[in-house]
Amino acid sequence: MRSVEIRGRDLVRPKREESSVETRAQASAAVSKEVPATRSMPLSPDGSEPPISRDALSVAATAFVVLFCIVGLALWGLPFYYDFMVQQFGWTRAQVTSGNALSKLLVGPVFGFIAGWIVDRFGPRRIMMAGILMAGIALVGLGSVSTLGMFYFFYLFNALGYVCGGPLPIQVLLSRWFNKSRGKAMGFAYLGIGIGGAIVPLISHSLVQHFGWQAALRILGALIIALAFPLAFFVKEMPEGTVAREAAAPGQAKNAFRSLSFYLLTLGSMCSIAAVSGTQHNLKLFLSLDRHYAQGAAARILSLVLAFSIIGRLLMGWLADRYPKRNVMLLIYLLVAAAIPFLFFGKGQMAIYLFAIVFGIGLGGDYMIIPLMTAEIFGVQTLGRLMGVILTAGGMAEALSPWLISFLRDSTGSYSAGCFVLVGIALLGALAVIALPKQRGVG
Repeated sequence: MRSVEIRGRDLVRPKREESSVETRAQASAAVSKEVPATRSMPLSPDGSEPPISRDALSVAATAFVVLFCIVGLALWGLPFYYDFMVQQFGWTRAQVTSGNALSKLLVGPVFGFIAGWIVDRFGPRRIMMAGILMAGIALVGLGSVSTLGMFYFFYLFNALGYVCGGPLPIQVLLSRWFNKSRGKAMGFAYLGIGIGGAIVPLISHSLVQHFGWQAALRILGALIIALAFPLAFFVKEMPEGTVAREAAAPGQAKNAFRSLSFYLLTLGSMCSIAAVSGTQHNLKLFLSLDRHYAQGAAARILSLVLAFSIIGRLLMGWLADRYPKRNVMLLIYLLVAAAIPFLFFGKGQMAIYLFAIVFGIGLGGDYMIIPLMTAEIFGVQTLGRLMGVILTAGGMAEALSPWLISFLRDSTGSYSAGCFVLVGIALLGALAVIALPKQRGVG
């Protein structure tokens, strides 16, 4: 019966006051009947999670490096180059941010659902490798384009790389290897995003000075493949003794998709991601072209934001293991909303630094808290499919928000209207989180 004990807890979880021998036997029997082939990481005799194995540490390290490359370098690194494209090719702000919008709108609705199903059905490793290759090719291609058509074409590869190689397979991979320490494992892995995002402006600035901005993009693309692909190739998808594919209880995914909690969680994540991406993608444009910061000074502000996101990931991961994840999620969304006015309306250098600190901490927890909250409410058996839908919806919000804010800036000559939109969206996400249930359930 030990073979199904762990995963069974996600499907049959008796109340503590009913934890008699008879109740445990009935629960185990029910799980055995529903998911006879499902096993997971064994527990120690006292019921606690055993010490983290070398393989689990290797998985966490792989997750760190892959997120460092796919999100830290490929996703957060590209906005550093937008102003170069505006100045060299004469494109507008809306045009350079529309590559992200169009690619995610085309890729997300189709491949997001498919990727979630593939991860649940075949495991995260192979799709992760494909995503890494596409993300690297995207940057190499974007460093060689001179027309909007090719710019959009290679941005499609960037979106595919993010969907297939980014948070979706990583979240499922870590959820298979970690249980009680899942928050800390996610926090460590997501440090890769913060560290990658913090150093990519500095790396890019140095590369641009020595080789030019186009060669700098090509170098980053090659670096992504060289760092992440070998680790993804050798990673183990699940602990020893588990089957190659985990089965969910009949109707579990269907019940989740029909629940109000799922739609509130999706709405909240969409709003917060929209606020974060709309701000982050326009940050370099605002500092460089509106506030006339030098390239080095703008790079330092971007790095400061992502450096504090490291603190945010560690802090929010620690809080998520100790306090209700719903409250942690609400705190993150309120931090994002509170930080944005300091950027666009603040006066002086101190306001910019205050924005970087508060926004960075919120940014650090934003993407990480979504899979933790999803697993808290619905369990891990259908996590790939649920996150496929949530990340697809979030990807659409992430695509439209930067374009909308840039369009408002091009139309009005100011970021003031965009600031009000971003704060309003973030607060709407916070309201959706407040409406989420306090305890696990799909109702």
